[in-house]
Amino acid sequence: MNILFTGGTGLIGSAFIKGIGQDYHYTVLTRQPEQAKCILGPKVKTITRLDALKDLNAFDAVINLAGEPIADKRWSAARKVKLEQSRWALTEQLIQLIQDSNAPPQVFISGSAVGYYGRQGQQPITEESATPHPEYSHTLCKVWEDTAQAAADKTRLCIVRTGIVLAPKGGALAKMATPFKLGLGGPIGSGQQMMSWIHLDDMVRALHFLLQEEACQGAFNATAPHPVSNREFSQTLARTLNRPCFFKVPAFVMRGLLGEMADLVLTGQAAIPKRLQDHGFEFEYPNLVPALRHTLQG
Repeated sequence: MNILFTGGTGLIGSAFIKGIGQDYHYTVLTRQPEQAKCILGPKVKTITRLDALKDLNAFDAVINLAGEPIADKRWSAARKVKLEQSRWALTEQLIQLIQDSNAPPQVFISGSAVGYYGRQGQQPITEESATPHPEYSHTLCKVWEDTAQAAADKTRLCIVRTGIVLAPKGGALAKMATPFKLGLGGPIGSGQQMMSWIHLDDMVRALHFLLQEEACQGAFNATAPHPVSNREFSQTLARTLNRPCFFKVPAFVMRGLLGEMADLVLTGQAAIPKRLQDHGFEFEYPNLVPALRHTLQG
C-alpha cells in the first residue's frame, strides 16, 4: 500500500510509520527531507511541496495529520493564522488533488481533535451526542473537518478527533510531568474539568484500524474509553512518579500566563470512543493507571 503522509515526523506520525511499516510504502510531506529520513529511516520517500504532485493516482491512502502545535504558544492573532493555515490550507490542497485524480486513494484519514466539542462539563459525550460549544478550538477543528468533508464523494473519509496523547517522549505528557518531577505538581483550576486521553500505542493502532476497515467512515473519537478529571489525572500522575500532589494552580494564574489558550487546560470534555468500539476496535490501554505506568516506567 502506498501512503501519502502529512505530519509524518510528528509524535503520532513518526510512531505510526516506525511501528506499522510492513507492507506499506510512505511518501512524507516535509520541509526538512534529510531530518525526516533520520527520524523515519532511509526507505521513506519525501516531498517538500504538494504542488509537486498533479494528482494522487499513485497513492492508496492519505493520512493527513499536519498542523502547527496548538498549545506551544499564546494565541495571538498571528499565531491563530499559523494554526489555521497549517490545517485548512494544506487540507484544501489535498482535497484538490483528490478531486483531480482519476483513481483517487481508497481512504483519506484526516486529523482533528476533541477540541472540536469545546467545553462540555463532566457528562460523557460521543461523536453523535455532543452539541459543540462555540469557542476557538471548535472553530479551528470544524473548519478543518468541513474542508476534509469535500473528499467524501471521491473516497472513504475518516476524521480522527484526537485526545491528549500519552507518550514516553514528547507531546503533552512531558510538559505535564515536569512540575510533578520537581515536586510542584497538582490540579489546575477547579480540577473538575475532564481530560480525554489516549495511549500512543492505541492511537497508532486506531489509525491502522481505520486504514484497514472499509466499513469505517465519518468522525471517530481517538480517546480511551475512560476519561478522567484533571484532579484524578494529577493524582494518578503523581503516584506513578512517586511524587507529591500538593500544589494547585489557580485559574487566574493560567489565564495570566496563557491568555485565551488557558481554555485548553481549564475546560475539557469526556469524549467516549463509541464509534471505534462499535466497529470492533479494542483498546490495549483503556484505563489511566496502566497507561501511565507503561508510558512513564516502561
